[in-house]
Amino acid sequence: MNDKRQYPRVEKSLSLKLSDIEFDIVTETKNISGSGVYCAVNKPLEPMTKLNIIILIPLKKNGGRAKTVKKIQCQGVVVRQESMHDNGKNSYHVGIYFSDIKEHDRKNLVAYINSHIKAPELISPSTNA
Repeated sequence: MNDKRQYPRVEKSLSLKLSDIEFDIVTETKNISGSGVYCAVNKPLEPMTKLNIIILIPLKKNGGRAKTVKKIQCQGVVVRQESMHDNGKNSYHVGIYFSDIKEHDRKNLVAYINSHIKAPELISPSTNA
Protein backbone atom coordinates (compact mmCIF):
# COMPACT_ATOMS: atom_id res chain seq x y z
CA MET A 1 0.00 0.00 0.00
CA ASN A 2 1.47 3.36 -1.01
CA ASP A 3 0.92 6.44 1.12
CA LYS A 4 0.02 9.23 -1.31
CA ARG A 5 0.58 12.04 1.17
CA GLN A 6 3.07 14.68 0.07
CA TYR A 7 4.08 15.56 3.64
CA PRO A 8 4.65 13.35 6.68
CA ARG A 9 1.98 13.45 9.37
CA VAL A 10 2.67 13.34 13.10
CA GLU A 11 0.40 12.97 16.12
CA LYS A 12 1.17 16.11 18.13
CA SER A 13 -1.04 18.39 20.17
CA LEU A 14 -0.60 22.00 19.09
CA SER A 15 -2.78 24.98 19.98
CA LEU A 16 -5.09 25.84 17.12
CA LYS A 17 -7.66 28.55 16.42
CA LEU A 18 -10.24 28.13 13.66
CA SER A 19 -12.47 31.03 12.68
CA ASP A 20 -14.74 32.59 10.12
CA ILE A 21 -17.09 35.57 10.33
CA GLU A 22 -19.58 33.61 12.48
CA PHE A 23 -17.37 31.82 15.04
CA ASP A 24 -14.01 31.27 16.72
CA ILE A 25 -13.02 27.79 17.89
CA VAL A 26 -9.97 27.20 20.07
CA THR A 27 -8.83 23.57 20.05
CA GLU A 28 -5.75 21.38 19.67
CA THR A 29 -4.46 19.30 16.80
CA LYS A 30 -4.77 15.52 16.91
CA ASN A 31 -2.33 15.21 14.02
CA ILE A 32 -0.76 17.60 11.56
CA SER A 33 1.21 17.66 8.31
CA GLY A 34 2.54 20.30 5.95
CA SER A 35 -0.72 20.15 4.01
CA GLY A 36 -3.38 19.92 6.69
CA VAL A 37 -4.59 19.26 10.20
CA TYR A 38 -6.97 16.89 11.99
CA CYS A 39 -8.67 18.14 15.15
CA ALA A 40 -11.74 17.93 17.39
CA VAL A 41 -14.27 20.77 17.47
CA ASN A 42 -17.47 21.39 19.41
CA LYS A 43 -19.70 22.23 16.44
CA PRO A 44 -20.27 20.68 13.04
CA LEU A 45 -18.17 22.13 10.21
CA GLU A 46 -19.48 21.03 6.86
CA PRO A 47 -17.07 19.96 4.10
CA MET A 48 -15.91 22.91 1.96
CA THR A 49 -16.22 25.35 4.90
CA LYS A 50 -13.46 27.96 4.51
CA LEU A 51 -11.53 28.79 7.69
CA ASN A 52 -8.91 31.18 8.98
CA ILE A 53 -6.37 29.18 10.96
CA ILE A 54 -3.77 30.09 13.58
CA ILE A 55 -1.33 27.38 14.70
CA LEU A 56 1.11 27.88 17.58
CA ILE A 57 4.33 25.90 17.20
CA PRO A 58 6.77 25.67 20.12
CA LEU A 59 10.37 26.21 19.05
CA LYS A 60 13.65 25.82 20.91
CA LYS A 61 16.34 28.43 20.51
CA ASN A 62 19.90 28.88 21.80
CA GLY A 63 20.72 25.17 21.71
CA GLY A 64 17.39 24.13 23.20
CA ARG A 65 17.59 26.30 26.33
CA ALA A 66 15.07 28.99 25.48
CA LYS A 67 11.59 28.28 24.20
CA THR A 68 9.57 30.52 21.93
CA VAL A 69 6.36 30.13 19.95
CA LYS A 70 5.99 30.53 16.20
CA LYS A 71 2.54 31.71 15.11
CA ILE A 72 1.45 30.47 11.70
CA GLN A 73 -1.57 32.07 10.05
CA CYS A 74 -3.14 30.44 7.02
CA GLN A 75 -6.43 29.52 5.40
CA GLY A 76 -7.96 26.09 5.12
CA VAL A 77 -10.94 24.15 3.84
CA VAL A 78 -12.78 21.40 5.72
CA VAL A 79 -12.42 18.19 3.70
CA ARG A 80 -13.86 15.68 6.19
CA GLN A 81 -16.10 15.63 9.26
CA GLU A 82 -16.89 12.77 11.62
CA SER A 83 -19.47 12.97 14.43
CA MET A 84 -18.26 11.62 17.77
CA HIS A 85 -20.23 10.89 20.94
CA ASP A 86 -18.22 10.93 24.16
CA ASN A 87 -19.84 10.70 27.62
CA GLY A 88 -23.13 12.02 26.26
CA LYS A 89 -21.49 14.99 24.56
CA ASN A 90 -21.32 15.57 20.82
CA SER A 91 -18.03 16.53 19.26
CA TYR A 92 -16.76 16.48 15.73
CA HIS A 93 -13.44 15.46 14.26
CA VAL A 94 -12.54 17.43 11.16
CA GLY A 95 -9.84 17.16 8.54
CA ILE A 96 -8.71 20.52 7.17
CA TYR A 97 -6.60 21.09 4.06
CA PHE A 98 -4.35 24.17 4.07
CA SER A 99 -5.59 26.05 1.00
CA ASP A 100 -3.39 29.12 1.45
CA ILE A 101 -0.20 29.00 3.54
CA LYS A 102 2.98 31.01 3.03
CA GLU A 103 5.83 28.79 1.87
CA HIS A 104 8.17 29.87 4.70
CA ASP A 105 5.41 29.00 7.22
CA ARG A 106 4.96 25.59 5.59
CA LYS A 107 8.74 25.04 5.80
CA ASN A 108 8.72 25.92 9.53
CA LEU A 109 5.77 23.56 10.08
CA VAL A 110 7.42 20.71 8.16
CA ALA A 111 10.69 21.23 10.06
CA TYR A 112 8.77 21.00 13.35
CA ILE A 113 6.98 17.83 12.19
CA ASN A 114 10.19 16.21 10.94
CA SER A 115 11.84 16.88 14.30
CA HIS A 116 9.10 14.81 15.98
CA ILE A 117 9.04 11.80 13.67
CA LYS A 118 10.49 8.67 15.20
CA ALA A 119 12.91 6.60 13.09
CA PRO A 120 10.49 3.65 12.53
CA GLU A 121 7.96 6.09 11.03
CA LEU A 122 10.48 6.99 8.34
CA ILE A 123 10.49 3.42 6.98
CA SER A 124 8.50 3.07 3.78
CA PRO A 125 5.35 0.93 4.21
CA SER A 126 6.48 -1.23 1.27
CA THR A 127 9.57 -2.36 3.25
CA ASN A 128 7.46 -3.66 6.14
CA ALA A 129 6.45 -6.95 4.55
